[in-house]
Amino acid sequence: MCGIVGYLGKHDTKAILLDGLKELEYRGYDSAGIAVLQAEEFSYFKAVGKLANLEAKTADFTTSGFAAGIGHTRWATHGKPTEINAHPHLGDASYVVHNGIIENYQELKNALISEGAHFLSQTDTEVIVHLFESLLNGGLKPFDAFRETVSRLKGAYAILLVTKQMPETIFFAKHGSPMIVGVNESDEKFFGSSDAALIGKCHRVIYLEDGQLGFVSRTGIHLEDAHAAAVVPHFASLPESKLSAQKEGFRFFMEKEIYEQSEVLSDTLIGRLAEDAILFDELNPSLLEGINEIKLCACGTSYHAALASSYLFERLGKIRTSVEIASELRYKEPLLCTDTLFVVISQSGETADTLETLKMAKAAGLKTLVVCNVDNSSMVREADAAILTRAGIEKGVASTKAFATQMAVLWMFSLYVAQTKDTIDAETLRKQIGLLREVPAVVRVHDDLHERIRRLSKRYLHGHGFFFIGRDIFFPLALEGALKLKEISYLHAEGYPSGEMKHGPIALADPELFTIALMPKNLLYDKTKSNVEELSARDATICAISDVPFEKADDFIPIAAHDHYMLEFFETMVVLQLLSMEIAIRLGNDVDMPRNLAKSVTVE
Repeated sequence: MCGIVGYLGKHDTKAILLDGLKELEYRGYDSAGIAVLQAEEFSYFKAVGKLANLEAKTADFTTSGFAAGIGHTRWATHGKPTEINAHPHLGDASYVVHNGIIENYQELKNALISEGAHFLSQTDTEVIVHLFESLLNGGLKPFDAFRETVSRLKGAYAILLVTKQMPETIFFAKHGSPMIVGVNESDEKFFGSSDAALIGKCHRVIYLEDGQLGFVSRTGIHLEDAHAAAVVPHFASLPESKLSAQKEGFRFFMEKEIYEQSEVLSDTLIGRLAEDAILFDELNPSLLEGINEIKLCACGTSYHAALASSYLFERLGKIRTSVEIASELRYKEPLLCTDTLFVVISQSGETADTLETLKMAKAAGLKTLVVCNVDNSSMVREADAAILTRAGIEKGVASTKAFATQMAVLWMFSLYVAQTKDTIDAETLRKQIGLLREVPAVVRVHDDLHERIRRLSKRYLHGHGFFFIGRDIFFPLALEGALKLKEISYLHAEGYPSGEMKHGPIALADPELFTIALMPKNLLYDKTKSNVEELSARDATICAISDVPFEKADDFIPIAAHDHYMLEFFETMVVLQLLSMEIAIRLGNDVDMPRNLAKSVTVE
């Protein structure tokens, strides 16, 4: 979940590294560092906290001429977020940066200490550079020592290493964590753990596969697989514009991403909606042959999209559907049957727990599908089939447009299942397609709504907690609303089924318990209203979100009148995103980079 950059070339190495790290800071911001090897001499800098602290430290450092540089922005796994634990990590004459977790690091560390290695940090990463130098001192040539180092590592890793033994070279390896190599017309070499770090710097990239390793030098790229067999690099093209990754005048990327949901949902739907059919050209019709169950698996926000869509798969697709939290499925010894389509959902396509469940399902012989935002990501390459959400770069750690586009894709896919299995009549399918066409307009943010929420938010800065409640598909949306608030405001919040409040949680009801009630007119309104009245009678503070005025609400956020609950779902989603954001802003929090979190969770 950390961010890695690298550069080999003759231009301003420091500036290139720092610029790349800026694009990756959403992946981790506990600390950051760079190391530059130029004229056989290292310069290195580390700083705790956000990248601005590293920029201040390097203000007087300049680079010119050919150099090898690596950089890293960290989300702490092993060891506290201190300068000593920050990457790059140092050996006698080498530096390394690493994303992932080395599972056997303690075993390796003990062996290296017995040989006389001196460790400075608490991290697992430091074993890599000491193991490399131990093998180097044992007589191996630099790349042979690197290859042998990688072969002894267990776990997930993306690694860049530079050494004085080969001063115009960067070694790299990838297994389980993303790594991209890029080149430009000047034959400069670039590395990044995400496309974002490379946009504008190069046009051709290699998305490394698990087990691949090699090195770049002045003369080219050497790439091989885990068995030391040479691999011919396969280049893909990279977009040239960074415009979509900029704030464009909004206060935060999260705000920008909430506002652009209308546009990106149009992109999600385009080419996939005929008048009377759902079109997924990327799917082979045989994908659903012999399938009697769908198992959805994800983490965090993507899990909430999975849970919400499970209602649609059973209601519209008429297919048995189960939902799993990826980190739980991995260890529950699940019964995976080959008549099940295993669907994983991830914004990044790199989420470690979800990726491992995908591999489990494939090993068990299941057909697999990924719903993902990032082409060429690990999950997209691993799964039998993929549907891209087309959300574009999402830089806010708290996911917004990724959730919206996941929901749209999963809604479409539930209809695709229904039409493929002939479990939906033509008129119902046409009506559902018509509703999907309305979604981009429904999620458009209107100034009066946003201003109402902004003013209302000042009432919800204190108290002892929030309950977000809803029924049916609005229960997963309540979970997502609570997660958004927790992530960026640091206030305690829970999502709960409305009908379950009286089975225990209502004991907490008092004026300092804030209840955000999702009350769609078109789905179990009277049942939900009755549950909210039970809370109101016990003096809980009620904020109702509905297109029907609720006289017992302390606060009321009106949404537009719709004739179907799915349109209410998407508009309510926007209200919850804005409410969480405005509360967090009033509390003075960094909305885009909430504490303790990172965007792409590539560790367990």
